Amino acid sequence: MVDIDISITPQPDRRPARPLRDPERTRARLLEAARREFSEHGLSGARVSSITASAGVNKQLLYYYFGDKESLYAEVIERAYADLRLGEQALELDRFSPREAMERFIEFNFDYLAEHRYFVALLNDENIHKARHIRKSEQLAGMHERLGHTIGAALKRGLADGTFKRAIDPVELYISIASLCFFYLSNNHTLSAIFDRDLSTPAQFKRRRQHILDLVMGYLTAPGE
Repeated sequence: MVDIDISITPQPDRRPARPLRDPERTRARLLEAARREFSEHGLSGARVSSITASAGVNKQLLYYYFGDKESLYAEVIERAYADLRLGEQALELDRFSPREAMERFIEFNFDYLAEHRYFVALLNDENIHKARHIRKSEQLAGMHERLGHTIGAALKRGLADGTFKRAIDPVELYISIASLCFFYLSNNHTLSAIFDRDLSTPAQFKRRRQHILDLVMGYLTAPGE
């Protein structure tokens, strides 16, 4: 009797290889989707299912990377502030005269909020929650300390060379600049309705930007008491 070999020779697996999981890419997708959801609906109205569906991942991954919805919200807020502060640092204000440095800083802050309206919405929502997520952030404290140096150095140089006529706390100045920029953008719809004027056009934005610039620079260069 002849033995017949009926064994099957293994064939190479021609199925496409399963892509390796990319944690950083997954986190980035979740943060991007969460930023949209939180800026549109706030922390209370945002849905985890909407965030994960938009990011194209399952809920388990969101909980694995961030713990819960509130922790994800806190990181979105933190990253939004970090992007703004990094943009300010990139201005390299020390390379410019005190006047140019301050003008660039004011213009950047207005332009940033105008181009990143989600940040305006996030700040409005975080104020509803009494800034409890910002207060817990260890990174944000360091970011804002650097902010004081950023415009504080320009103010000192301007006072020393006579460009600026009054000494002012850089934090107080920043609050004034932020207020002038933020209020116009956060209340654009109501202001347009109240004054029966479309304040959302590029021409109106340009006019308001120049008005803020003139107002702040006029204050800094006018003789103080």
